[in-house]
Amino acid sequence: MIHNDVLRSLRYSLNITDGKIADIAKLTGFELAKADVIAYLKKDEEEGYLDCPDEVLAHFLDGLIVFKRGRDESRPLPPVTLPLYNNVVLKKLRVAFELKEDDLMEIMDKAGFKVSKPEMSALFRNPDHKNYRRCGDQFLRNFLKGLTLRLRG
Repeated sequence: MIHNDVLRSLRYSLNITDGKIADIAKLTGFELAKADVIAYLKKDEEEGYLDCPDEVLAHFLDGLIVFKRGRDESRPLPPVTLPLYNNVVLKKLRVAFELKEDDLMEIMDKAGFKVSKPEMSALFRNPDHKNYRRCGDQFLRNFLKGLTLRLRG
């Protein structure tokens, strides 16, 4: 899924400003200019649109974990995971919002997307595991839709 779409969806879900996105990314020590955030949030046909790089979204998601759960001062921040696949985005959102399996199932149900528990758990497995499954764009899009309904509904 396009990182710009993920960023736009999370901005709407959390009801935060462009400046707050930059502030959240800064929680990981990453400097993100508000002007860049504005460019990332524009529609791709708008003038001034920029593609959101893996590094920017990864720092924002790591910052979101710190923003929602607090910083554990006893441990350093983990290194940024690159490249950023849909499975990694899903895992980071699961951690940030402290979602359990039942919460994930409820979110997907709210989005009108039926998924079984084994299918769900396969998305969170190690890529080397025989039952690992790549998270598709449609799944992530529906997850973000369900998350928005949960947070704003």
